[in-house]
Amino acid sequence: MTNVIRFGVWAPVHGPRAALRDPDEPFDASWEHNKAVVLEAEELGFDSTLLAQHTVNPHLPDHDQLEAWTGAAALAALTKRIEIIAAIKPYIAHPVFLAKAALQIENISNGRFGINLINAWNASEFEKAGIPFGEHDDRYVLGREWASIVKRLVSGETVTHAGQHFKITDYKLTPQSPNRKRPTFYIGGESEPARALATDHADVWFINGQPLAEVTGLIADVRSRPRKGPPLRYGLSAFVVARETERQAQDAHDHLLALAARDADVHDLQGKKADPKAVMFQTMRKYVRVGTNGGTAAGLVGSYDQVAERILAFHEAGVELFMLQMQPLRSEMRSFAEEVIPRVRALEASPRAVALARRGAS
Repeated sequence: MTNVIRFGVWAPVHGPRAALRDPDEPFDASWEHNKAVVLEAEELGFDSTLLAQHTVNPHLPDHDQLEAWTGAAALAALTKRIEIIAAIKPYIAHPVFLAKAALQIENISNGRFGINLINAWNASEFEKAGIPFGEHDDRYVLGREWASIVKRLVSGETVTHAGQHFKITDYKLTPQSPNRKRPTFYIGGESEPARALATDHADVWFINGQPLAEVTGLIADVRSRPRKGPPLRYGLSAFVVARETERQAQDAHDHLLALAARDADVHDLQGKKADPKAVMFQTMRKYVRVGTNGGTAAGLVGSYDQVAERILAFHEAGVELFMLQMQPLRSEMRSFAEEVIPRVRALEASPRAVALARRGAS
């Protein structure tokens, strides 16, 4: 087994994750709604929250989009225990100024902040702002240089750097974190450049939701690579539909799938904006699923007991942090906290845990 299982929730920064026109989950990407969700998640015992970073709503361009980094700073001040992770696209944030903002949120949160470096897929978000949207692998070249600078700056180093994309002279940022060396680095993406970048620079590698066998193979590949420093840890995005019985869960899943079908126009538009080389979309096309970032492809649809056992199976494969999507979000968070988390904790503490995990994998 790896470290203790942690549970997180995706903040609703651009509305619902499964169906955008769900009558039981009216669209709400407001600050007030995001604040209420994260404060309740903390109270319920969730360990982490992730704020996706977009300037305009990637699904419904005329709808609201919460700004991730100012939102993260505000949440850091309002919360006491939950980890706050903010995503960032290196192409739109200079490493010096992003590192300064990260250190500020790290200090506001008393050491509960994480930086999630993402390669980006939405070309129109860049192009409409007059920012060239580089080729997939070229974006990772920039991201690697960017990450190396940010990590050094938030670790207290004085940085002089002359690279392909950035030139920095004798830069040092203060104050540093009084709680630890630096914020946690999360990196997402499953392409070859993404795996290499995660191996070299991440503390935690985020994997999009997909079946256990696929996740096991991805982790095995990255674990086989030479790495300096502590072992890489692993997170998984997944959409959860858990009920008292498997039949009830499947019915709820099918209901969400039918609602999501009404968003066909949105998905068509998204496909036109997306980088075809983004592995996330290639993966999602393999599976009928609910949710984003792989969604229900991870298989967390079933009875409370089944979902708990499947979570343990992923944990046995190496996953530590489960970044979860649900809908309707707040009522499902409560149900998950009341029904699934206690079952997972009981399995973790049980000598039968490994056997159950392996049974869940079969």
